[in-house]
Amino acid sequence: MVNAEQLAYQEPQQQSAKRLTEAQLMSQYLPLVKRCVSSLRSHCGPMMEPEDMEQIAMMALLEAGRRYPGDYDPGFISFAGQRIRGAILDELRRQDWRPRPVRQQAHELNDTVRRLTRELARPPKDNEVADALSLSAEDYRQRLFAIQAESMASLDDMLAGGQEPGQDEGEIDRFQRHKTLEAAIRKLAKRDQVILSLYYQHELNLKEIAATLGLTETRICQLHKAAVKQLNGLYQEWR
Repeated sequence: MVNAEQLAYQEPQQQSAKRLTEAQLMSQYLPLVKRCVSSLRSHCGPMMEPEDMEQIAMMALLEAGRRYPGDYDPGFISFAGQRIRGAILDELRRQDWRPRPVRQQAHELNDTVRRLTRELARPPKDNEVADALSLSAEDYRQRLFAIQAESMASLDDMLAGGQEPGQDEGEIDRFQRHKTLEAAIRKLAKRDQVILSLYYQHELNLKEIAATLGLTETRICQLHKAAVKQLNGLYQEWR
């Protein structure tokens, strides 16, 4: 079934008889580029200028157009979106997010939260964690962004599944993959389902989700990472 979002990208130019030119592709799917950039911008912080992110996204869109077989059917939106997000995340990691430091920072943050929870006999507030780590509020938020981005990249890799359309994965396989993912999500705790929905579907950032659920940004970051890890395990088990 084609949803409203897919129709929004397809209605301006319907070309079933031939593929779009690169200029037409960039024009028609520009909203997809801006949507991906806006989403990553709000989640990952000011690590890159929006103009640079858009340039990387447009190059990824063109590459997706070259690799996608046949006409640009509704499946192209998902395929191109994954390519765009992946290209931006790769560049962000190359510039600043070294996997080992991110893991070390995540362990340090988790250890600090556990220690403060024991000492205070309650979950610590974000400013208390930041003070314990000797970080400013902005530096602390950037650390959360970096840790969060690692989870985002992990989920994107899982959703992509290492597949190229038209190669090993046909329409039936693609449908089954999404059904498996939906089943795995339903196995998560309700709170984790809400966090993933607010984060990926409604595109709220950590601060907004924390305010919505009455939790700290630190806790939302931890819950999100744990949910992605559990989801990945379930998904791989059922594939």
